[in-house]
Amino acid sequence: MSTEPPPYGSGQSPDDDPFRKQPPPAGGGPYPGGPYGGGAPGGPYPGDPYGGGPYDTDPLAGMPPLADGGRRVLARVIDMVVVGIVVVLVNWAVFGSTVYSVDADDVGNGRSLGYELVGAVLYVAYDTFFTARNGQTPGKRLMRLRTANLADGATPSVASALIRAAVLWIPFAFCCACFWTAVAGGWSFFDKPYRQGLHDKAARTVVVSTG
Repeated sequence: MSTEPPPYGSGQSPDDDPFRKQPPPAGGGPYPGGPYGGGAPGGPYPGDPYGGGPYDTDPLAGMPPLADGGRRVLARVIDMVVVGIVVVLVNWAVFGSTVYSVDADDVGNGRSLGYELVGAVLYVAYDTFFTARNGQTPGKRLMRLRTANLADGATPSVASALIRAAVLWIPFAFCCACFWTAVAGGWSFFDKPYRQGLHDKAARTVVVSTG
């Protein structure tokens, strides 16, 4: 099986997603109370903050290993640089200025609602498009990571990708900048057991390694 996500516009249905988790074989797994056979229905997998959903076994079973924090940080930095360059160019074209500050305390350097709005729209659109496309922004692709639904391992829907991007980037663009990025993303360093940032928790996603 290829480890590459399906290309955008390939026409594949969600059921053809190569990263979607497959049900265990008939006869059930190691959790006799689970939905795949054996015993009375059990409760949610211990530690699952979402109440188990359709899974009573470990939601990470059958998925690649969770991404390590270092590669996640590098992927995020790459994405910030890529979009940041576009933000500067768009602001120059629209407002005739390349000034774009993301420091909430630096109110004297030409910040305006217009600059903030351009930044928010571009960052959210970028993250939403690539996450819903195949779970990989360019930064994640370079770092061999992808975003996946916690419930089934599949590529997030547009709605999930949009929620995830909005939680991460709207505070970044309008008020909290690098502080919010550090809090939302840094949460994954301490979160157990799924290493989720605050944006992952909002969208019910995890970041996994692809190689």
